[in-house]
Amino acid sequence: MSKYMVNLKINNTPIQVEEGTTILEAAKLLNFRIPTLCNHPDLSVAGNCRVCVVEVKGARLLAASCATPVSEGMEVNTNSEKVRIARKHVIELLLSEHNVDCTKCFKNGHCELQELASEYRFGDHIFIDLVKDRDKVRDISSPSISRDASKCIRCQRCVRTCDELQSVSALAVVNKGDHQYITTFLNKPLNDVVCTNCGQCINRCPTGALYERNYIEDVWQAIYDPNKFVVVETAPATRVALGEDLGIETGVRVTGKMVSALRKIGFNKVLDTDFTADLTIMEEGTELLTRLKKALVDKDETVKLPLMTSCSPGWVKYQEHMYPELIDNLSSCKSPQQMFGALAKTYYADKINIKAENMVVVSIMPCTAKKFECNRPEMRDSGFKDVDYVLTTRELAMMIKQAGIEFDKLEDESYDSILGESTGAGVIFGTTGGVMEAALRTAYEIITGNEVPFTNLNIKPVRGMEGVKEASIKIKNTKPEWNFLEGVELNVAVAHGLANAKQLMDAVKSGKSNYHFIEVMGCPGGCIGGGGQPIPTSAEIRKRRAEAIYAEDMGKTIRKSHENPEVIEVYKEYLSQPLGHKSHELLHTHYKVRKRY
Repeated sequence: MSKYMVNLKINNTPIQVEEGTTILEAAKLLNFRIPTLCNHPDLSVAGNCRVCVVEVKGARLLAASCATPVSEGMEVNTNSEKVRIARKHVIELLLSEHNVDCTKCFKNGHCELQELASEYRFGDHIFIDLVKDRDKVRDISSPSISRDASKCIRCQRCVRTCDELQSVSALAVVNKGDHQYITTFLNKPLNDVVCTNCGQCINRCPTGALYERNYIEDVWQAIYDPNKFVVVETAPATRVALGEDLGIETGVRVTGKMVSALRKIGFNKVLDTDFTADLTIMEEGTELLTRLKKALVDKDETVKLPLMTSCSPGWVKYQEHMYPELIDNLSSCKSPQQMFGALAKTYYADKINIKAENMVVVSIMPCTAKKFECNRPEMRDSGFKDVDYVLTTRELAMMIKQAGIEFDKLEDESYDSILGESTGAGVIFGTTGGVMEAALRTAYEIITGNEVPFTNLNIKPVRGMEGVKEASIKIKNTKPEWNFLEGVELNVAVAHGLANAKQLMDAVKSGKSNYHFIEVMGCPGGCIGGGGQPIPTSAEIRKRRAEAIYAEDMGKTIRKSHENPEVIEVYKEYLSQPLGHKSHELLHTHYKVRKRY
């Protein structure tokens, strides 16, 4: 069915667009940039900042271009004198209520309000400074997210993000007019409310009102300390996004350059979280098969199915708060980050003859929730804090700049050995559906002795950016020890973003689903869209990062976790077997019920 087309003019340039297109969208098609602050491609239209006002011929008032649909014969001026004066006054009013200590702000150089102020080149301020001292008190209660109310411009992007994308609603709008402000439930500190630490609010905040807790100086001090041996691990999604903050095009893999930069910064060993992603598949895949055996053969009604992945700490905390009755469905496996820390301070420390108390483990993650995760009291099975510091992809980019490293001129280097070897299956953990695909590649082969029946191991039904994806794989020609699975239709589901996870959990809770295995990633797109990734983010940016992840997978010599030679060696030398005593001791954990209010 063809859509109705609308003819209009923008700055005297004719254009034809589909009915329902906004003025803002139509202007973009003509390469006219209209500034916005409350608008974001991932969120619903708000139209409350008024920076995007335009003049429509015949209209009495200026129109918010992000919220005004085009109409036949419309004539729009995006840069008339009336528009420029109004826009300038709106920006000045926002600045009058904004703590403009820009040179000390964490978002300096990456602030949308700062950018607009720079474009309009303000001289003398015509409005009174309305920022009060009490507004300058920062909330640093959370180990993941800092909140500075003095920088908030009340665009409400954070509120819409937390509600629409994540179904958490940790932030809300209170009061109206000049008394309006953004706050938490009962104005409590972030650490005392239902916040999953996902950082999606940070990714969409146009100013420095929300940003990650910064541990850069702590890491520098560890590197400078001659008594410390500092090990760094890098998550899958960092390698396809880091370049964006260092002058490289979106979606370009920078794995080798990242390794080189980390060595030049001064880390003693540069290792890969992808290694423990492969290890996670061995543990989690065995856990799934064990639960299936107990349910299908032993008829054990206490076994909890579907098994749910536990790699995403934002998702785990969401489950602890929102669906405590399903908490036993979560895999007992730690995330790859935490498995790495536990092994680094035990097996690896022994291998390289370093005392665990002298080792500092630093994680480079696309995720702010990882900062919370490494501080969980359950994550100290090595006898120490397993992971000492977590830096986001953005923070690593800052360190590279601080070190004076010209990133684009670096030669590619390889990870160090032992905990540095990984497969394509470990890499795809970085995007939604990746954990599921990696698990199926291994589990199917363990059960049948044959590769999973998809072209080039690419399990496309669990790929893509749909909010919830489902797939079924019929198991046939099993090995004798797995004949109880012969003919079983293994039903799996994948969700990314907590609003989609809620949809899936409601189906499980109601008993209407028949899934055996569920993967959930807390952030839109999975880790590629994590709260610590370079800003901006959009569906197109996440798509390009995902494509880069799959290209990295295809380029790997080994693409199945159970074939990783270093994983095989770790089991042979130290862990013995998946779900064995030592594995349970170091690589598995438990979760707890948390208050909802």
